[in-house]
Amino acid sequence: MRKPFSLPVPTFAALLAPLLLAGCVNDTASYQIEGKDHSLTLRVVQEYFWSKNAGMRLTATRMPDCMRQMELGEVSLSGLEVELFASGPNVYTLRAGEDVWQVDAQACTELEAPEANAVTGQALGSFHIDEHDKLVFEAAGSAAAE
Repeated sequence: MRKPFSLPVPTFAALLAPLLLAGCVNDTASYQIEGKDHSLTLRVVQEYFWSKNAGMRLTATRMPDCMRQMELGEVSLSGLEVELFASGPNVYTLRAGEDVWQVDAQACTELEAPEANAVTGQALGSFHIDEHDKLVFEAAGSAAAE
């Protein structure tokens, strides 16, 4: 009598893993302040393909003096847009809906953020998920120029 065909559990799990991870967002995009050594990098990570939210982290870099990662929390992936503003010398503000974060890019530190409706400064652009499910930074006015 023949045994029915079956895969060992580790093999089955290895075959199933790409399907579970397919469609997840795990990407970064950067705003270059002064060359590649001075930047703000946003990372968006969706843990599971069925999740409607993603975690966000911001890395402020001014090499060789400082590099710091800041946990921004979870945001909805639906229509994700994180606006970036220059709010003073080396001070940048990020806004996603009602959530606001402010960072000092000179010292790579998080500052106390203003209320969402009180954000001021020059609009530099926004981070968003493009049509290829990639996180991108689009400079202010670049969509109008195309």
